[in-house]
Amino acid sequence: MAVLAKIRQRSALLIGVIALALFAFIIQDLIGKGTFSQSSKDVGSIDGKDISFEDFRIKVSNVEKSGQGITSTEAANRVWDQEVSIALLSTQFEKLGLRVGEKHLIEVLKADPNIGKNPMFLNAAGIFDIVKFKDYFKANPEAAQFIAEKEKDAELNAKFQIYNTLIKSGLYTTASEGKLKYEMESNKVNFAYAAALYSSIKDSEVKISDSEIVDYMKKNEKKFKADETREIQYVLVEDKPSKQDEAEIKAKLTALLSARSEYNEKTGKTDTLPGFRSATNVAEFVNSNSDVPYDSTYVPKNALPAVDADKLFSLPAGAIYGPYVYGRYYAISKSLGFKAGVNAKASHILIGYEGSQTPNPKEKRTKEEAKAKAEEVLAQVQANPDSFMMLAFTSSDDSSAQQGGDLGYFGPNQMVKPFNDFVFSNGIGKVGLVETPFGFHIIKITDKQDGIRLATIAQKIEPSEATSDKVFTLATKFEMEAGKKDFNAAAKELGLKPSAPVTAKAMDEAFGPLGNQRNIVRWAFDKETNTGDVKRFELANIGHVIAQYKGENKSGLVSVTMARPYVESILKNKKKAELLKAKMTGSTIEAIAKSAGVAVQQATDVTLDNPVLPGGVGQEPKVVGNAFALAANKVSAPIEGNTGVYVVKNIKTVKAPAIANHAAYVEKVKAQSASDANRVLPALKNNAKIEDNRLQFNY
Repeated sequence: MAVLAKIRQRSALLIGVIALALFAFIIQDLIGKGTFSQSSKDVGSIDGKDISFEDFRIKVSNVEKSGQGITSTEAANRVWDQEVSIALLSTQFEKLGLRVGEKHLIEVLKADPNIGKNPMFLNAAGIFDIVKFKDYFKANPEAAQFIAEKEKDAELNAKFQIYNTLIKSGLYTTASEGKLKYEMESNKVNFAYAAALYSSIKDSEVKISDSEIVDYMKKNEKKFKADETREIQYVLVEDKPSKQDEAEIKAKLTALLSARSEYNEKTGKTDTLPGFRSATNVAEFVNSNSDVPYDSTYVPKNALPAVDADKLFSLPAGAIYGPYVYGRYYAISKSLGFKAGVNAKASHILIGYEGSQTPNPKEKRTKEEAKAKAEEVLAQVQANPDSFMMLAFTSSDDSSAQQGGDLGYFGPNQMVKPFNDFVFSNGIGKVGLVETPFGFHIIKITDKQDGIRLATIAQKIEPSEATSDKVFTLATKFEMEAGKKDFNAAAKELGLKPSAPVTAKAMDEAFGPLGNQRNIVRWAFDKETNTGDVKRFELANIGHVIAQYKGENKSGLVSVTMARPYVESILKNKKKAELLKAKMTGSTIEAIAKSAGVAVQQATDVTLDNPVLPGGVGQEPKVVGNAFALAANKVSAPIEGNTGVYVVKNIKTVKAPAIANHAAYVEKVKAQSASDANRVLPALKNNAKIEDNRLQFNY
C-alpha cells in the first residue's frame, strides 16, 4: 500500500483556482474533543443547509493534525470558511446543472503530484497511464475506497473550474469603454482655481457626536457591515522584575567572578571554591551556574548581541566581559580564544544529471554530459570571474540560481562532504569543480568569517517571588475594586492605566496588543457574562489582565469606537466645507479667492485619468471633472473636494484627436477588471443567510 501512503501525505485537495481557498478533507477516525454543552446538533447553516457538528469536528481535527502548528480556533475558522464557500458554490453548481465527466475528473486528480507524478501510474515514457491507474485501484480495495473519496473532491474542483470559466466568459469590455479610457487619458484641461483647504480650520473647532457617526454608517451600511461584536476594556498589571530584582541578579552574577568560601557538610570544613576567572573546568562551571547551557561553538561577530558585539569580539583569551544585558538575561562572558574561517560564504552552479539527487534539473543529461557541461562552465568562469552570477542564472539546476548561485553563510559540515571540504580547505576567491550526489558543482568561495568562543553565564531577568506576590495582590485588589465602582476611577486610584477598548468578534483569538487571548474573548461572549462584569485572567510570562465587559453590538455595523478614526475626518470635512463655502463669495474667481484669503492657482494639461493638482495637493477628481464640464471662462460653484473646497475657472479644454481603433485601450480596461471574477464568492456570502453556532461547541 505504499502508493496509498504517499497519497495520504497530502490528503487535502485544493478546490478551485484564482485565490478561492476551498478545501475538502478525507474523513478519518472520530476523535473526541471533550464534553460540550450545546443547544444545537449543527455547528451552523448556510441558506438553510445544516452543517453537522460531528463532520465539522472531524475536519477541524484533521487540520489541527496537519503539522501546520495552528490552534483549534484557527482550524475551526479555516474549516468554517471552507464549508461556507463550498456550500454556496455547490448551490450555484446545482442551479446551473453542471456535470463532470470521467476525463475531467482524471485531469483534476492528475494535478495532485502524489497521483499524477507517482511512478506506479507512469508508463515507460514517464507519462501518466490511465490503465495503470485504474488497474491499481481494482486490485486494492482499500485504495479504491480512498480514491472514491478523492473523486468527490475532484468533482467539486472540476465543477468550480467550469463555473469560473463561465463567470470569466461573461465578463467583457466594450469598444465604448475603450473609447472612454482613451478620452480620459488624452483629453486635457487648463484651469484656474481657488482652494480653501480643510486644514485651515482646526479640528478642535469641529465636534462629531457618536450619533452622527452612527447615522453616517447607516447611510453607508455596506461599508460598515460587521459581525456581532463585544467591547471589552482592560487593565494589564505586568508581572515584571523590579529594579531591586535586576540589581540582585546582577550582583549574584558579579559574585561568581571571584573565589568564594562555602561550608562543606560532608567534611565539616569550609571549602574555597574557584570563581569564573580561575575555574579550570569552564563548561562545568557554566552549566552549574547558568540558565543557558555551555556552547562550545565559535561564533562570528554578527551573531553576538549587537550593543556589546565590538567589546565581546575583541576580548583576548581569558578576559571577562560583563555583566551585560542579553535579551531577557544578565550575562558575563569569558573569551576562550579565536578561530579563523569558522563560517564561509559561497556561490555555486549545479549541473545535474539523470540519477543524481538534483531536485528540478532544467534538462535531461547523462552523467558524462553533465560533467562536460560543468567543465565548460568552469572554463567560462575562470576566463571571466564576473560572469559567475549570469552563468548561475542561466545554467544552474539549483534554486539558488535566482540569487546568482549565492548560498549565504554556512558552518562546517552543513554541506555535503566534498562541497564542505573544498570550501573550508581553500581561501576566498577560489573557484573549483566538485562532484556530490546532487551533481557537479562549480563553486566560488566569496567570504569567510572569523569566530570567537565564549563561555557565557546567563541568568534570566525575572521577577522575584516577593515581586510576583505584590503584583498578584495589586491585581486582585483592583479586580475587587473595579467590581464595586467605576472601572476607570478604580484604576486611577491604584495608579493603573486602562487600555483603549477592544472590539472582538465571536471567533477572534487576537485580543488587542495582548495577542492570542481566546479565553478573554470566549468569556465576553458567554451568556452568563453581563454588562459591567469584571474578571481577572492570569497570562503566562505577562502578568494579570483585569477585563470589564462593556457591552455588545448587535446592530450589524462596526462599533462607533472602530468607525470613528475613519468616519470622523469625513464628517469634520463636511462641516468645515460649510464654513469655508460661506466665505467664498464673489462673481469672479479673483474675488472669491480674496474673500477666502487664498491665492488663485493654475493647473495645466490635467486629465481625468490622472486628476492630480500641482503643488502636492494630490488627487481631486471632482475638481478636475467640474473643470472639464465648464465652458471656457466659466466659473464653477464651490466644489467639496478631498482636501478642501474649490472654485474653478475653465481656461481651455483640449480634446484629443479622434482615432478609428480603440483596441489598445479596450485591453487596458480588460486588464484592470481581470480580477472581477474573484468578487463572486464575497457577493454570494453577502447575500446568503448564514447561521454560526460554533460558540455553542467551545470553539
